[in-house]
Amino acid sequence: MDLLSSLPDELLCHILSFLTTKEAALTSVLSKRWRNLFALVPNLDIDDSVFLYPEEGKRERDGILQSFIDFVDRVLVLQGNFPIEKVSIKCGTGVDPGRVNCWICNALQRGVSELDLIVLVTGFGDNYLLSPQVFISSTLVELKLGSGIKVDGLDGGVFLPMLKILVLDSAEFCFDQFLMLLRGCPVVEKLEMVNVDCEDWDQTVSSASLKSLRIKSESFSFESFSFDTPNLVFLDYSELVAEDYPTVNLENVVNARINLLANEYQIKRAREPDHTMLEEDWVDVVVRFRNAKKLMSGIRNVKKLFLSPTTLEVLSLCCVAMPVFNNLTFLAILSHVDLGWQAMPVILKNCPHLETLALWGLLHCVTDKCGDACDCISRDDKGHSLISCPVKKLHIKAFQGTTRELKMIKHFLNSFPCLKEMEIHVEENDPRTFEIPGMFERIVELMKLYNELSSCNVRFMVCDSLYRKWTAQ
Repeated sequence: MDLLSSLPDELLCHILSFLTTKEAALTSVLSKRWRNLFALVPNLDIDDSVFLYPEEGKRERDGILQSFIDFVDRVLVLQGNFPIEKVSIKCGTGVDPGRVNCWICNALQRGVSELDLIVLVTGFGDNYLLSPQVFISSTLVELKLGSGIKVDGLDGGVFLPMLKILVLDSAEFCFDQFLMLLRGCPVVEKLEMVNVDCEDWDQTVSSASLKSLRIKSESFSFESFSFDTPNLVFLDYSELVAEDYPTVNLENVVNARINLLANEYQIKRAREPDHTMLEEDWVDVVVRFRNAKKLMSGIRNVKKLFLSPTTLEVLSLCCVAMPVFNNLTFLAILSHVDLGWQAMPVILKNCPHLETLALWGLLHCVTDKCGDACDCISRDDKGHSLISCPVKKLHIKAFQGTTRELKMIKHFLNSFPCLKEMEIHVEENDPRTFEIPGMFERIVELMKLYNELSSCNVRFMVCDSLYRKWTAQ
């Protein structure tokens, strides 16, 4: 400890910055040298769970909540006007909102650059109404607003000229407040919106500076969703299918992850034949799904694309209008045993320069529109879409060793004309079929046979405690 105490204050404060504020404060008992050193740390980590929940029943003790509040107040008094860089405030135990506002304002006045807020002030009614002062700062570079926070009352304007990262995770917004917030962040480059509670919102994300956008929600279905982000490079979009996508300005997106969500009823209706078109709810589902073509057309310049199982179901009604992905070299598709591959043939045909195809799971729902990408249904043009696909590398994840999967692997080897490498990965910690005596050895021998009969290098990879690691080449 003597050697450590001899280090300069700046270095000791840097070391303490990796600890929570409570942990850093505990070092004050080491010696006089350490007594107030933690007050000079440029980070402040206020988390009531660290104080109130380390042991069962502590929160219910008389005065324990007040002791937490007093501790934070003392730390701020000790720090005075010392510059601060990062502040994280997480309160979920009924802390007075006025006191929380004082802590936030203290950080803003001291030039905080990173602010992370989660405030569940139980016992005070609705969500915590965040002070408008948070949105007027010339120093904030990163702002994270988490659950329990409501944003309103921004009529005084938003001025965040340095903000580059904005994360909204389970916060509550009105539509006009969000638009005002985004307009007040002229250089924001990264935006994350996760389970944002939207009131009366037809979503529009408009920003000329955005480069990375992540949107995730499973609770809301919007009438429309527009993207006006001409310089966006990365898009991660996971939401219920909107009724329409009026504006999709995503010309420069290079990497996209698309998860168009739909419920079981919508998927069932979408699979039904056209003679049901007179039914109003069928028309609603079909129109909604077909409008997803606008979103896909907007990302037609991507180089890497990830699609979810429900996305394939939605795109099955967009096949006629599916864009050509001329720049796409990497395509990853996640499969589900209850969801179909109806859109797979058209997608593969429309990727003229595809080099790598990754399939997370091969098992999918067999439908009359399953297409020729698999051999689930016997048909004259089986394999036609694969023959025209230039893919060189095929990665198969979550392999379960079923007979159906083995047939599909053989189908791929026979149909992809340019295939040079195939990697098959067993799903970790899920042996299932391989628990059958002798099954693992039989599959290994079959993979060796595939190698002998094909010009493709087939590698069967198992990474599991039961089998250790084995590779057949």
